[in-house]
Amino acid sequence: MVLYILIIFFTVSPFFPATGNPHWFFRTADFVRLQSLFIQLILLALFFYFEEEYTVFSWILFAALFATMLYQLYKVFPYSSLFPRRSRIKAESDGHVSILAGNVLQTNSCYPDFLKEIKRFDADLVLTMESNQEWEDCLSEIEKDYPFTVKVPLENFYGMHLYSKKELKNVEVKYQIEDDKPSIFFDFPLEGNPPIFFCCLHPAPPSPTENETSKERDAELMLTGKRIRDLDKPTVVCGDMNDVVWSRTTRLFKKMTGMIDPRVGRGFFSTYHADYFFLRFPLDHLFHTRDLYVGKMVRSKNFGSDHFAMYYEIHHKKKVQTPKNPKLNGDDKEEVEELIENGKDNQ
Repeated sequence: MVLYILIIFFTVSPFFPATGNPHWFFRTADFVRLQSLFIQLILLALFFYFEEEYTVFSWILFAALFATMLYQLYKVFPYSSLFPRRSRIKAESDGHVSILAGNVLQTNSCYPDFLKEIKRFDADLVLTMESNQEWEDCLSEIEKDYPFTVKVPLENFYGMHLYSKKELKNVEVKYQIEDDKPSIFFDFPLEGNPPIFFCCLHPAPPSPTENETSKERDAELMLTGKRIRDLDKPTVVCGDMNDVVWSRTTRLFKKMTGMIDPRVGRGFFSTYHADYFFLRFPLDHLFHTRDLYVGKMVRSKNFGSDHFAMYYEIHHKKKVQTPKNPKLNGDDKEEVEELIENGKDNQ
């Protein structure tokens, strides 16, 4: 009986996000698809091991569980290394920028370990999230190599710092939805090419200890998407999005912007939780417009945070213009506006 109850729960729960309910309880199933797939496989094996007499009900139970497993595989398979990449032939590059982006965990005091990662990757840009004044003080030594900075030290686990080797243009620190959750926007200059517009985000997750629903997070992603649609320049969006790429919201963001996820065909690159292998989700993302491509993509070593950092080398494609925005149908437009309004109304 207990086995039957578990099978029914793990058959039904993967569809919770499809209800559209923004409460964390319903959205959690999106985060744990890889873990629940593993549990479903165990339940399937236990079902065949313990089932002595196959009835119509037991066959229906088996069929439903198996169908749910296929549904989950359909969701996550494109982000595995087994999925064919869009193009394994690298486009010709006429300029690039590299970035090391990591949620450092405000209470983490392993500052030398993160400084080692900064030195190891030697990126053009370093982005930190959850960085407070103490982190700012400890990172001050890299300013001899990264003299151009944007500093937003906060003590609420949503501080953000940006360090650059080159002077940045049109820098903005915006609080798009929540008054204590900053985002950083800027143009990074590329010699002989249009500047690359960067959006650095860290919205709050839906969870029992944070925001009760995903409304604020979803709204911030949609607002960023609308801003990108108004631009005509190469664009990168990166940061700890507190969402998984196969969620409805992130898929809608990619649809409205036409942006590419470089993980497709490369692997999950799960960045959280750094200390628990079984409880890891791909929460830290980078998306880019089609006039760019990611040449190198590496997950950092563990530096004491609950997240790994991600390093990317972003190249501008030679003789490729920024593509036009994809068209959205009426339902998609309505959903985007509804998500934005729900996020604003929730404040």
